[in-house]
Amino acid sequence: MSSRGRVRDRRGRGMRGPAVYPPSLGGVRSLPPRPTRRERFDEIVLAIGTEVERRWTKELGPVEYAVEDTPLLPEDWGEQAAPLSSLVRGTPDRPHRMVLFRRPIEHRATGREELEALVLTLIVEQIADLLGIDADDVDPRYQGD
Repeated sequence: MSSRGRVRDRRGRGMRGPAVYPPSLGGVRSLPPRPTRRERFDEIVLAIGTEVERRWTKELGPVEYAVEDTPLLPEDWGEQAAPLSSLVRGTPDRPHRMVLFRRPIEHRATGREELEALVLTLIVEQIADLLGIDADDVDPRYQGD
């Protein structure tokens, strides 16, 4: 049997998709890269953080958002759950810095909606802490436990 007439590969799984066909057979030269989990998480944090912060710009001052994979925990941390975020208060010459820990947050969320809700909750609670007000007053979408 000639290789031109084959419909299946030698393992019987069929022809490969258009991404691996040569361009002469209708394949694409290259597909755009898909965003990684880290990049999607960064986009969520930036979108939510910017939206919430916009309402409180005058009261807050500058806020930096950072994403770390995991928090650095001391050897004697024990069985407590890993923190999901951290807040470093700013000084007159340094902005406030809010750090969200991606892996523990993703571990607690079962889907994108829950992930976005958890990120919103963390950001709102940190901003409420900075402002010294109730988290319910920071954002109308906030739903405490």
